[in-house]
Amino acid sequence: MRATDRVYFTCIIFICLLMEYNKAIYNHIEHLWKASELSKRRFSINHNIEESTLRDILKKKNYQISLPTIYKICESRNITPSEFFIEVEKFSKIKARK
Repeated sequence: MRATDRVYFTCIIFICLLMEYNKAIYNHIEHLWKASELSKRRFSINHNIEESTLRDILKKKNYQISLPTIYKICESRNITPSEFFIEVEKFSKIKARK
């Protein structure tokens, strides 16, 4: 395998992993919303994000969640981004087992 092929292959794997991690983030946020039993509007207000952003996250189609959005969600929940990503990983592992 040529070096350029290895780089290309590595990039493809990285992109696939990133897409799966995005999906895990979306699933976790959807879980938080459903567990809150709030409307999309109220959840958005409580988490300092636009309702349209929450709708985009819940659609899970070609939406790239931004770091500022994640920070806003973390700030509203009084957790650090590290804690948020730990929750995402734990939640995705729990879902994978079901």
